Amino acid sequence: MDKKDFKIVEMLRQNARIPFTEIAKKTGTSEATIRKRARNLEEKGVIKGYTIIVDPAKLGFNIVSIVGFDVDPAKFLEIARRLTEFKEIKYVATSTGDHMIMTEIWTKNTADLAYFLQKIGKVEGIKKICPAIITEKLKEI
Repeated sequence: MDKKDFKIVEMLRQNARIPFTEIAKKTGTSEATIRKRARNLEEKGVIKGYTIIVDPAKLGFNIVSIVGFDVDPAKFLEIARRLTEFKEIKYVATSTGDHMIMTEIWTKNTADLAYFLQKIGKVEGIKKICPAIITEKLKEI
């Protein structure tokens, strides 16, 4: 990847709907070149997809929490995969930090979060659940 590829990726990260003509203008190259570079970045797996960022509260999810899970090491990957199946869980990652698995969970209110965590705590192999409610996101991209 060269500087132009990095610039293309950064512009698409900021706005996945930016027209290639605008990227071409800002990078001093042709739209055809941008289109070709973007396709190449997709084929190489640098660009994995194009998406949107939504406001959970506008969808009725007033509680967004980052939840760490400590699990039985023998069931680590099995539990991580199982967590991806719950609609309330929007993000699942394995970690080497304080917790073995990190998730982002959206619920309508704190009562729903408590109920969900109680339900998920029954999954065999989960040892500890550590929720932290997000009060304000300062950067998201």
